[in-house]
Amino acid sequence: MLSYSVYNNENSTKWVTFVHGAGGSSSIWFRQIRAFKEEFNVLLIDLQGHGNSKLKAKDNMDRDYTFEFISNDILAVLHHLKIEKSHFVGISLGTILIRDLAERNPEMVESMIMGGAILKLNKRSKFLMGFGNVFKSVVPYIFLYKLFAFIIMPKKNHKESRLLFVKEAKKLYQKEFLRWYKLTAQLKPVLSLFRMKDINIPTLYVMGEQDHLFLPSIKKVIKDHPSAQLHVIKNCGHVVNVEQPIEFNDKVLSFLRAV
Repeated sequence: MLSYSVYNNENSTKWVTFVHGAGGSSSIWFRQIRAFKEEFNVLLIDLQGHGNSKLKAKDNMDRDYTFEFISNDILAVLHHLKIEKSHFVGISLGTILIRDLAERNPEMVESMIMGGAILKLNKRSKFLMGFGNVFKSVVPYIFLYKLFAFIIMPKKNHKESRLLFVKEAKKLYQKEFLRWYKLTAQLKPVLSLFRMKDINIPTLYVMGEQDHLFLPSIKKVIKDHPSAQLHVIKNCGHVVNVEQPIEFNDKVLSFLRAV
């Protein structure tokens, strides 16, 4: 089972589950814990090969990852804790995992908060993925990760987020990075389905106005998804919960109270 942390609130029966992105860990939510645990029970999960789940990934080292496999890992933690339903908060690739989980198990998802969400790969991000595919087996993964982090988060005010993710990524194994990277081959059909289909679960997209790779597609999709809302944070890049935690927390908590 994945490693996880729980913050119980004796005055609430509601849960909020946080899912980080590729290369990160549950530690990226350090600026959310205090605010959210005052109103909800909080669950933080480390995905396969990340954070404190690093050693657990060795048991599956010969198995390729799929979105279903990873979603089932998350569900196993919820079942273990006897959580029947939860709000889900994700960042970057974590938003794809949450949406995949919701497609397969909608009865367990009360709402979805999609921070720095990915719904489409533009020409620049496709080039980035193609470049990584060519060099991923011959170049140290941390070099590629630093390059990706800089392209996704290039501005001076993105530096803290960039360094945080690189720091966490250094804890991965090379083989583990390659297994996660193979997931990019599954992105196109998965994201196409997500764009076409409104899942009818209350959804809040929280995006930075400087998230140049992913914000434009979110603005287009939101028009055709009645159950979804979009909040754009000014002077902010991809990792909205780290760069602008006060506005992120306030907006998300306000949304959850209204669900």
